[in-house]
Amino acid sequence: MTPQYRTIATGAGWLDVSAQGRLRFDGPDAASFLHALVSNDVANLPVGRGVYAALLTPQGRMVTDMRLLRGEDGVLAEVPAGLASSLAVRFDHLIFSERVTVVDESGDTRALCVFGGRAAQVVSDATGIPAARIAELSILDHVTQDGLRVIRTDDMTLPNFEIWMPTLRWDSTVAAVIAAGAVDVQPSGPAGQGTIFDALRIEAGHPVFGIDMTPETIPLEAGLLDRAISTTKGCYVGQEVIIRILHRGGGRVAKHLVQLLADPDVAEIPDAGTPVFDRGREVGAVTSAAFGPAAGRVVALGYVHRDSAEGGRHVTLGSALSRWTVQREPAHLPPTANPA
Repeated sequence: MTPQYRTIATGAGWLDVSAQGRLRFDGPDAASFLHALVSNDVANLPVGRGVYAALLTPQGRMVTDMRLLRGEDGVLAEVPAGLASSLAVRFDHLIFSERVTVVDESGDTRALCVFGGRAAQVVSDATGIPAARIAELSILDHVTQDGLRVIRTDDMTLPNFEIWMPTLRWDSTVAAVIAAGAVDVQPSGPAGQGTIFDALRIEAGHPVFGIDMTPETIPLEAGLLDRAISTTKGCYVGQEVIIRILHRGGGRVAKHLVQLLADPDVAEIPDAGTPVFDRGREVGAVTSAAFGPAAGRVVALGYVHRDSAEGGRHVTLGSALSRWTVQREPAHLPPTANPA
């Protein structure tokens, strides 16, 4: 357990996540419009709740993933960095008679993430929202006060929240978060890469689109069935492929995203693309890796052939043939349902 992790586990860190895109869908048909397009249930989402979903091609491959938040007047979407503008155009072209408009708010808004053992209290102190209200939020529940929107997120097992705000509120909000005790952990690379945040999300088995998922990924390969796909809603783009795999194929896909836990003596962090071998046969590749501060070992995410995806299986990585173990459950403690 690293000193920085101990500091955050007992306190809080903060990270600028403004690079993520933010779209606003306004109008009475906003929820039903999205419901017909994405993989999860949006139409039955109550105000103040949220859902994780994927937008798919007709062939069942991912265009993007997104967090969708039901508001009083429509739906807000958080999308991967660099995709907001093109997705706004794509959605706009799909509007026919629906009473909905799509606005890319990425340039007019910013967002930060607060995470750690005291994250809920830090967010409360910084925003003025009662700590009890924040503590009762379930994943992707959100509450707004004085122009600041607080969202309970699930990027890691430590409690974590995002705060969305108008750009003009950035400096004052950051100052309030720091004054409340959060430690600055800004990235050395894009999307939080190179930070303890990135290490904790890998340790939690949390894939990121553009890193661990691509336009070639079928959501079932990435383990998104429970998180992103409703099996009871009506039609959406790509549904036929997903249903065919689930019902005719028994859910079998050629490869699975798994977490790989290094043996204790492994110190080198593998690069993305490092091949994975099972009994000398190449069966997959790493997508992201870091030193897991809670596990105290190097951890990685990667795709392996379904025959090599069983938990407890020993594999080797790269030319060094370092020894790793496939984890069907992430190498971390289970998250707390409601942060204190």
